[in-house]
Amino acid sequence: MKYHYIVALLFSVVFLGCSKQDKSEEIGLTATPEGPYPVMQPSKVRYPKLNPAFVETKKAQIEHFRERHFGSENSNLSMLVAKNGQIIFERYQGIANRENNTAVAADVPLHIASVSKVLTASAVLLLVNKKKIDLDQKVNTILDNFPYPEITVRHLLSHRSGLRNYAYFTEDKGVWDRHVTLTNQDILNLFAEKDIKLEYPTDTHFAYCNTNYAMLALIVEKVTGMKFPEAMREMIFKPLGMDHTYVFEYDKDLPTAVPSYKGNNVRLAWDYLDAVYGDKNIYSTPRDLLKFDMARKAQTFLKPKLRNQIYTGYSNEHKGEKNYGLGIRMIEWSTGQKFYFHNGWWHGNTSSYISLVKENVTIIALSNKFTRNTYAVRKLAPLFGDYPFRFGDEE
Repeated sequence: MKYHYIVALLFSVVFLGCSKQDKSEEIGLTATPEGPYPVMQPSKVRYPKLNPAFVETKKAQIEHFRERHFGSENSNLSMLVAKNGQIIFERYQGIANRENNTAVAADVPLHIASVSKVLTASAVLLLVNKKKIDLDQKVNTILDNFPYPEITVRHLLSHRSGLRNYAYFTEDKGVWDRHVTLTNQDILNLFAEKDIKLEYPTDTHFAYCNTNYAMLALIVEKVTGMKFPEAMREMIFKPLGMDHTYVFEYDKDLPTAVPSYKGNNVRLAWDYLDAVYGDKNIYSTPRDLLKFDMARKAQTFLKPKLRNQIYTGYSNEHKGEKNYGLGIRMIEWSTGQKFYFHNGWWHGNTSSYISLVKENVTIIALSNKFTRNTYAVRKLAPLFGDYPFRFGDEE
């Protein structure tokens, strides 16, 4: 009798433990032991296999698009289209590094420029989700010497802070010696030391500004106690198996990072702004970004209330379809259809990340040789849903 009681008790403990784990996954909390930082969990959803006829039809349509926009032998392209996490189309072409003749390939990370902001925002949101910080917390309560008392974490994420772009104010006379490489901490120091004024009053309108995300990277560092490259690796890249993704560290990665080129194949030089991260400086591959997108779409990413705030437009001063959420661009049509994406451009690198949430489609395009055609991949969206872009040859 005593034996059966102990067995029943053990069963109850195991059952309750499993129930607790399931509940934690539902609300977006990892059920595994963590360090002093939250960890992004891979998507555990198992989708049915796509119909082969559907795949072949879409693949042919996407290949027609690629041939139209990237058919030249001189084009550099790293591209992927997937539905339900299953790759429909994949293409790698061109020379990643002309000095050593390295080809663009599935495992060759390219600079994703401002698509980095989506990943930086995700790290910040993980910290909010774990109550390490609050969305409406004043930045000056996190970063020492941040001299703008009205700016919150939400203002940085949604580009409503009013901060000036560091690429511009460091060109002002007497502000910075452009022979010296600039860091995120330098930007923060300059705010107070050089009395850098706001571009406009906080939360009066939207103005896309890289400085916002340079400050968010510092917030990640301050809260986790790790440098941003390490924090991103531990919180996002490693747990998601993003084995070919890293944050560029100027002093360490300069010799090995894939360079970028003008359209005429002339290599673009590094400059004094290339050490700043958060707004840019993540190198990745389409396959890694697919893993990230699937994890971001999963219900376990964040608590529902917080997750919904990502996809809320925060800039409504002027009526229109375009808006910005928390680290994501959006187009909202009168039909109710919404399109979520982020583009990037840094030196010769251009990038496009498209997440069709309703259709569970991921579209990634990267190039380290300057071309605006990277942004044209949005015209693939009508292949999967009711998106009013003109697919095909029309511009």
